[in-house]
Formats: sequence, structure tokens, C-alpha cells
Amino acid sequence: MKILLVILLILVILAAVVLLRAAMLKPTPALTAKVELDETPRAEKYGKRLAQMIQKETVSSRFDPDRSKFLDFHKTLEELFPNIHRTCEKHVFNGSLLFKWSGRGNHEPILLMSHHDVVEANGDWEHEPFSGDIDEQGKVWGRGTVDTKASLFCLLTAAEELIAEGFEPECDVYLASSCTEEWSGEGAPLTVQYLKEQGVKLALLIDEGGMIIEEPIAGVKGTYGMVGVLEKGYGDLRFTAKGKGGHASAPGKNTPLVRLGKFMAEAEKHSPFQNKFNPTVKEMFRRTAPNMNFGMKVIFANMWLFEPLLTRLLPAISPAAGAMLHTTLAFTMAKGADGLNVLPQEAYVTGNMRFIPHEPNEESIALISALAKKFDIETEVIYQDHPCPVVDYQGAAFHKVEEAMAEIYPGVGVCPYVMTGGTDAKYYKEVSDNCLRFAPLYINEQQYASIHGLNENIFQGTLPKGVDFYKKMIRMG
Repeated sequence: MKILLVILLILVILAAVVLLRAAMLKPTPALTAKVELDETPRAEKYGKRLAQMIQKETVSSRFDPDRSKFLDFHKTLEELFPNIHRTCEKHVFNGSLLFKWSGRGNHEPILLMSHHDVVEANGDWEHEPFSGDIDEQGKVWGRGTVDTKASLFCLLTAAEELIAEGFEPECDVYLASSCTEEWSGEGAPLTVQYLKEQGVKLALLIDEGGMIIEEPIAGVKGTYGMVGVLEKGYGDLRFTAKGKGGHASAPGKNTPLVRLGKFMAEAEKHSPFQNKFNPTVKEMFRRTAPNMNFGMKVIFANMWLFEPLLTRLLPAISPAAGAMLHTTLAFTMAKGADGLNVLPQEAYVTGNMRFIPHEPNEESIALISALAKKFDIETEVIYQDHPCPVVDYQGAAFHKVEEAMAEIYPGVGVCPYVMTGGTDAKYYKEVSDNCLRFAPLYINEQQYASIHGLNENIFQGTLPKGVDFYKKMIRMG
């Protein structure tokens, strides 16, 4: 009886501690922060100028070596940003751009970048995808508005206007934009090669990445700027099963396609990859926990107790959040026989992998290869990039972003997070230890969903604050 009472007392104390820790989390200003859209002539002017960039179709493809459309887009940039073209050194790497704005001091240089190539725009759009239409709500429509001509417009406008004011930066400021980001092409690597040849070491780099959104995580209220500090590695693999082939009228057991199917089902049902809360994800939840509903506060205010449970459950509850905890594998392509009544002698599926740093390329590939081998399937690596170095969210570069956000977007929270997609920033790790992935523009849920999808658009009223953010970063050097 005494033992039961002691156990009960311990549970009561534990419950009290858990609830008290949750109750002590007071909401932060991000809970009530709202981004007010600019409705002044400045926003209208910016919207029209961005529309000119959208009207230039810059769809890129690894199968199309022609760069003429990008060179034509460059002419539009010359018209829109004459001060940059008069003041800065300009370099073109097979359609990708780099400008150098020389500074007056000896501080380490910075680089601001966003790509100008876009993905295809198929489907039935409300506004034609390369129209650059501006509707009565002040939305600029078209492929590339969010990904990523709007942020490119803002960083170039920031430099253009500062030059017009006679401002001289303390450090060299580089402005870059590749035309091959959407397929991990040569644009960014060629730019990095040039910077390395010049002996350039960047104090800070800001590329596309997270943006400013409301309720960034289900159950988290408020408005946050999500800054990518960790980018997962990338891999394309081919899994091949071989057999005797033959006529489909007399199939044997475990033919190549059947084995591939069993393998895919097993990989999906029992993933071989380890879930783990890395420091970036922990910090993200630490910063957002005060604005969670109380049930979530109880859990995330007590990670010391609930982390093992969350590690197992979070991927099932939210695939997006789960992808921040582990290597992912998505099966993307398949091929079997060429005839409808033929058993293939060889069949394959491809898998796209995103590698988490705690289980990097070699380890993750070994794990999935071991699983494939159980089904007599061979594994081949088609292409891979390794995870990028993690940027310190307590370091000077991240603090500068926080300082700029506090001035331009007062009250809006700033959170580090894991980039599950890929960016050109991954190529710059040899020339910078501080590659941040953040586009300082407010977007809503529909606009976020429109990236690589239908009806991509952005508010022209968000552009002025984006310009002011980049101006602040340039002034801070």
C-alpha cells in the first residue's frame, strides 16, 4: 500500500510539474503580430515592375541548353535596375548572374541571392501564368512570383535605391541569381567557382527558403519568419530487380515488379531511417511553444519527458514535421516490361532521398540498400549532394536577420528551421559558413501552396517591406 501511495504521489508531482511548465509559457508578440500590406503608390509601383519580370517566361530544364530566354530576361533587368548595371561589376555564367558592388571598408563581404528560373506552369490558371496580371486585391499573378522573382526583385531594388541615394556599403555586396536552380544545374556552381578563384569568403549569404507566414505549424498561432539554417542532403537512387522474364500467361512467383512492390511497401511501412530531434528542430519548437494551444504546450514545454514519444508519433501526425527528423525516401519513377503481356527480365523504380545530418548519405544509402537486398534488389546511386553545414542560430549572421526583422516586421517571431527542399545555397558552403535560407516576404496559405502549383501569386503590398529588409541587411554589412 505504501509503495502504491509513493507511486501515486510521484505521478501527482510529475503531473503538477508538467502542467506548471506549460502554464508558465506566456504568449509572445508573434501571437498577435499582423503584417500590414502596403497600399501606397510605392507598392503599386513595385507591383508593376515585378510584373515585367514575371512576363518574361524563364522556365528552365536540364534538357534545354538554350540560354537565350534568360539573356532576354537580363535585358529587362538592365531596364529596371540601371544603377546596378552602371555601378556594379557584372558577370554572366552561362545565363546566371553575379554583381559585385564594391564597398569602402575591409569587412567580409555578403551575398544576397534568388534564382530567376522557374518551373513549368501547366494546368488551368485563373490568370495566365506569365501575364503578370495585378488584380483588384493587389496580387501579382504568375509563375515565379513566390519562387523566386519577388525576392530577387526586392534585393535588386534595395541595391538600386541605395545606390541612387549615394550610399556606399562598408563591405563588398554581391548579388547573385542563377538560371538553373530548379534542376540543380551549373549556374550556382560556376558562380561559386569564380568566387573561390577570387579568394572571396562571405560573412553572410541569404538565399530563398522560409518566408513570413501565419501559423507555420499546425497548432501554433501567430506570425513567424521561418529561417532555414539546415538544408538536408539530396539523392536520386535506382532500385533494380532482375528475373527470367517470359510470357505473362504463366507467371512465376516473386517476379521483378512484385519484388519491387514488396520492397516499396516495406520501406513505407517500416522505414529504416532513425527519427531524431536535432537542435534546430528543438529550437524551432522552443520558440513557437508559447503560442501553442495548451495541449501542445504541455507536450513541448516538457520535451525532457515527451521527446521519445514525439520522436515516434510526429512523423505519423505531420509528414512535413516528420521530414525534419529523419531521412526521407519518395518513390518517383518506375519501368517494367515494354509489352502488356510480357514479364520483364528487369524492372526498376527510382527513389528521391533527402538526407538528415545525423544519418548522412552513406549511412542512409546503406540502410535502404540493406532493405532492398532482402528482396533481391540492387541499388544504384544516380546523383547525390551531402547535407549542408548547420548555421548557428546563436551566431552573428542569424542575429543580424533577427535585428532586421525586429525593425521591419515588429512583433513577428523569427524561427530557425530545417529546409526539407533544396536551394542554390547548398553550393556555397565552401565560401561561407553562414548560408541562411529566407525570403523576407509575407505570404498566405494559398500562396505557399501555389509554389510549383497552380495560381502562383504574391501581394504587391508585401514588396516594400521586403525591399526595406534587404536595405537593412546591406546597411549592417
